[in-house]
Amino acid sequence: MSTTTKKALQGGEFLIRESSPQDIFIPEEFNEEQRMIAQTAVDFLATEVQPHLDRIDAQEAGLMPQLLDKAGELGLLGLSIPEEYGGFGKDFVTGMLATEVTGAGHSFSVALLAHTGIGTLPTLYYGNAEQRAKYIPKLASGALKACYCLTEPGSGSDANSGKTKAVLSADGKHYILNGQKMWITNGGFADLFTVFAKVADPVTGVLDDDLSAFIVEKEFGGITLNPEEHKMGIKGSSTRQVFFNDCKVPVENLLGGRGNGFKIAVNILNIGRIKLGGGTLGGAKETINRAVQYANERQQFGRPISSFGAIRQKLADMATHAYATESALYRCSQDMENAINELKAGGADHAKALLKGVEQFAAEAAILKVVGSECLDHVVDEAVQIYGGMGYSAESPVERAYRDSRINRIFEGTNEINRMLTVDMLLKRAMKGQLDLLGPAQAVAAELMGIPEFPEPDDSLLADEKRMVANFKKAVLMVAGGAAQKLGLELAKHQETLMHIADMVIDTYTAESALLRTLKLADMKGAAHVPEQIAMCRLHIHDAADRIHKHAKEAVNNFSDGDEQRAMLMGAKRFSKNTDLNTAELRKAVARKMIGEGKYCF
Repeated sequence: MSTTTKKALQGGEFLIRESSPQDIFIPEEFNEEQRMIAQTAVDFLATEVQPHLDRIDAQEAGLMPQLLDKAGELGLLGLSIPEEYGGFGKDFVTGMLATEVTGAGHSFSVALLAHTGIGTLPTLYYGNAEQRAKYIPKLASGALKACYCLTEPGSGSDANSGKTKAVLSADGKHYILNGQKMWITNGGFADLFTVFAKVADPVTGVLDDDLSAFIVEKEFGGITLNPEEHKMGIKGSSTRQVFFNDCKVPVENLLGGRGNGFKIAVNILNIGRIKLGGGTLGGAKETINRAVQYANERQQFGRPISSFGAIRQKLADMATHAYATESALYRCSQDMENAINELKAGGADHAKALLKGVEQFAAEAAILKVVGSECLDHVVDEAVQIYGGMGYSAESPVERAYRDSRINRIFEGTNEINRMLTVDMLLKRAMKGQLDLLGPAQAVAAELMGIPEFPEPDDSLLADEKRMVANFKKAVLMVAGGAAQKLGLELAKHQETLMHIADMVIDTYTAESALLRTLKLADMKGAAHVPEQIAMCRLHIHDAADRIHKHAKEAVNNFSDGDEQRAMLMGAKRFSKNTDLNTAELRKAVARKMIGEGKYCF
């Protein structure tokens, strides 16, 4: 008797494959150890960070390094580092949970994520045995603080155009670095710099086409820093310009081989993007907690403002945005973990397995970066509004949250860049034969020419929402397929159209993630015990339908005309069709639950 094992979902396949609720991981499934790690992070923020936010924002000398030292003592810097290098070797999902919780730490969370992410991971995943042994244990403990030097005055999103150069010394023992980096997080106190530069021919001075990466110790000398940048938010995060003036780097500190720097930068940013999605979710949840508590305490017209419908609508929308973001975040994190484990089972070492596993879901990582940062921006904006005039005061906690949030739509590649990358990476996977978009797109095009089907009556839980999510995928395939066919290689130049397609993809991914999580929850606990989650799922999907119709319509009008345009506009309307829904009652139900518990409780 043979059994069939269902093939795990691959990157981008959510668009063309139906997923089962049992296929995904949901936050309600965290085990006891994971919850204990999360609580450790909560307690650390409560005792070491939250009481000292003003001191942190004032950049009190030595305070941030001291906080990182304390985090290192608790193991928060080494959670995802293999045990052989002094870490705890926890899986990707556990690391994501810690990232989410510490995301409520304002400037501290920025310093922590920069150190444990882009500061440490290049050496961990691309370093040779000697480099890992020398540096990783000290990075895991906090004995060394790390930063990442990629951006230059003339190269932001176009990272490979950097001008910092490295020239091999006459004796062949050192690379001599010269150049300037800017917006370097942790730059003011870092001991170790991952620096991206182009190697220059020592005779002609001609630079390599591609970047190389170097592990640079501050003790090497030749490094100077500009004063701290004065920023809109994350004021406690050290942000400096860094200058390399004849900095002598031993040749053994070349990281990952000559010319591989851009590959390193891209792959590390894939991890950084989804981690940023996690951190911003943590910030959003904390801000929702504060908004609920203030709404319960603030009295107007003889009663708390949380009793007013306008406030309840805001609270419910904030929670719904966070719920959908969280659903997508942990779905993707587990998909990455599954891919990593599959690669390990095939013989890949941990570093290669992790990089390949994350790279496979690079499009989803870009989606989560956009979704998380825009969720936080929405939440902090509404929190200030709920606080009213007090929210505009520097004495309120939401004023800092509002300012600190804004950078996240720029960090790790702007949201515009990440939107275009989402579509680009999906299309590239299709061109490599890793993702069959053509066949399903052609099937949708054929369906447009046929007679619409009328589905059988279905009284199962969230039946309308299941149908809507399936149609969202058809809308994406119709528009993306039509654009690719009409514009061909020119599609990359039509950024306006790409942005619309990206937003359709993003809404489809979060809508399906919220749906699958809610169905799994209902199966675990019974639908009667999760009415608010069902309400949030319905709200998110029904709002997504309106957005998808708008983006589909505008994209189609951008690249088509005549009969083709009319057919696709009809398809856009068909595939984003909504059902009548009393959203006011659903929002009241969600808000009542949070108001009763005084916090985000989902």
